[in-house]
Amino acid sequence: MMISVVFVLAMGCGEEIGPEPSDDAAPVKPAVAGDKLWEFETGHWVLSSPAIGPDGTVYVGSWDGKLYAINGKTGAKLWEFKTGGAVLSSPAIGSDGTVYVGSDDNKLHAINGKTGVKLWEFKTGWVVNSSPAIGSDGAVYIRSHDEKLYAINGKTGVKLWECETKGDGELIASSSPAIGSDGTVYVGSEVDKLYAINGNTGGKLWEFKTGYYVDSSPAIGPDGTVYVGSDDNKLYAINGKSGGQSMGI
Repeated sequence: MMISVVFVLAMGCGEEIGPEPSDDAAPVKPAVAGDKLWEFETGHWVLSSPAIGPDGTVYVGSWDGKLYAINGKTGAKLWEFKTGGAVLSSPAIGSDGTVYVGSDDNKLHAINGKTGVKLWEFKTGWVVNSSPAIGSDGAVYIRSHDEKLYAINGKTGVKLWECETKGDGELIASSSPAIGSDGTVYVGSEVDKLYAINGNTGGKLWEFKTGYYVDSSPAIGPDGTVYVGSDDNKLYAINGKSGGQSMGI
């Protein structure tokens, strides 16, 4: 009898008894490139391009007049900010998290990126469809349909300077400024020109004439070459220092 008990105990030692594996468990679906993760619906068209904060928050404007902050992982709305007109402008994010965006209410708005609370607004003479650019010193540059480029203190909303970039007074200005490594600000206009403007003073450095409107927003290469498209069907490469044409395609 003693030998039998010991044998039974030894046979059961260290074994875990659990449920039988089931063949009915749903397999985990692997992530597939191109699958939709989420969608977020606004009240109208979304022509604004999204900007992404360092914490993954996505900011985007809508024709419904609002700027939205959306959780980039889940698509849940964090907050919305109502302007007085359609938001075609694409937002820009400052180093302190402030979000800047233009609106058809003629204003540039500065908004706390965490809370959605307005910090300040700057009123121009007409709609602001252009997207802001932010300098290394925090200055915010924006072009308005009033045919002016503005430099604005990013902390206070106070105007630093304004420079006329003559348009035709009919088309909505869509060229957004770009900033070179030396602080020069480049922007197109509807009088067939690309302008180079001193970012500190607002003084015009040079202008380059194309064959038609410059609605395109310039891009700047690592060597300082400025690339911009025109409604004359060409892409231009321009010497960022002199305004001399490198090539036109």
